[in-house]
Amino acid sequence: MEPTRVVITGIGAISPLGLTARQMWEGLCAGKCGIKRITAFDPVKFSCRIAGEVEEYKIQQYVPKSFRKATKLMSRDIELAVIAADEAVRDSGLITRAIDEQNVNVKPERMAINVGAGLISCDPCELAPAVAKSVDNGKFDIRKWGKEGIELVTPLWLLKYLPNMLACHIGILHDIQGPSNTITLAEVSGHIAISEATETIARGASDIALAGAAESKVNPVLIMRQCLINRATSRYNDQPQRACRPYDADASGSVFGDGGGIIVLENIDNATKRGAKIYAELVGIGQSASINPSYEHIEPDGYGLTIAIEKALAQANISPKDIDLIIPHGTAIPQDDFAEAKGIENAMGREIKRIPVWPTKSMLSNTGAACGALDVIAACCAMKDDVIPAAINCEKIATGCNLNIVKDKIKTNIRYALCCGYTYGGQTAAVVLKNIQHRTLNVEL
Repeated sequence: MEPTRVVITGIGAISPLGLTARQMWEGLCAGKCGIKRITAFDPVKFSCRIAGEVEEYKIQQYVPKSFRKATKLMSRDIELAVIAADEAVRDSGLITRAIDEQNVNVKPERMAINVGAGLISCDPCELAPAVAKSVDNGKFDIRKWGKEGIELVTPLWLLKYLPNMLACHIGILHDIQGPSNTITLAEVSGHIAISEATETIARGASDIALAGAAESKVNPVLIMRQCLINRATSRYNDQPQRACRPYDADASGSVFGDGGGIIVLENIDNATKRGAKIYAELVGIGQSASINPSYEHIEPDGYGLTIAIEKALAQANISPKDIDLIIPHGTAIPQDDFAEAKGIENAMGREIKRIPVWPTKSMLSNTGAACGALDVIAACCAMKDDVIPAAINCEKIATGCNLNIVKDKIKTNIRYALCCGYTYGGQTAAVVLKNIQHRTLNVEL
């Protein structure tokens, strides 16, 4: 018996380009860059003083009145996930308890959730009073911390920073009673959360699933770490829109930011029965793990990524000749861009010169766990509108990079799209989407 086919019927995104998936897509099509000088904290002492920040929002507007007290226990990462999920559910046409409690049209027990999360960093201001109270003669005293300092930390503080709380809040809001899981695999968390949710539906454990990821990397602790290990660029603080340059000869490091992307996945029978719009079918997934002696970079030949891509193509039962779009990781860290380009080239073979490659981080920044989810949403939009927007900031392709970077907007029917990514620890992932919107459902079924 063949696995159940799984399709994407709803998308939701919050990014440096806007508070919705539509705003993100319009910004990408316009070549707009969401990278600016950091406003969340004073970055004057940092070597990198720019980031991709999400514009101001009010989380209370995205939850029912009965749930608004719970927003006090939401970190920014949780808020981003909740906002993206709200849009995705509404876009799909599904009605959950959070949308309209009186007209729910889903079975909660047949709905799953799988969300990726990053390392949720606390705002230093939250712990500063407690730390100050624990200082004795100019030095931090662990005994004073245990007796006096910790009294200034709310007992519920930890609930804001547990990675699984993204899925928990979304699950409670929408009354999701099926399988639930959290993925914490850095920049491929979104890819793999979507992949595992797809498998949950394919094996019949649920009919519908919310999947994706969210993370806020605009935090002084996180940004400082990236500066200290030289992953963040310091060359374009006065020209933030030119700063992130994937695969470009003048690339000097990455730029980090906020983001959240959630999609609604359904088995195709459920989707067609209710007349849902279908963005794409998820037909191939692949992942691998490799150990590189230098944790700060992926292996020079990108072999782990090659494996993930080949697995995804094999599951989709297609070859590189069928791929019409690749959305890569593309961090703008020269050594890693080179390795990723090699990994993709090894998987695509001669087709590498034909397939358009569209890096998005030059506009969205590196949003950590959210990267893969935002890229999958971008691919869905590209398929829907039959267009591949132009990449920005790749004016002169770096030596040794043989990728066909999109320089000008391409109007084309995208049959299959590949989204892929990697982490510095060696985890890789790839997702293949199939475009079925231009064919009749009778033919497809």
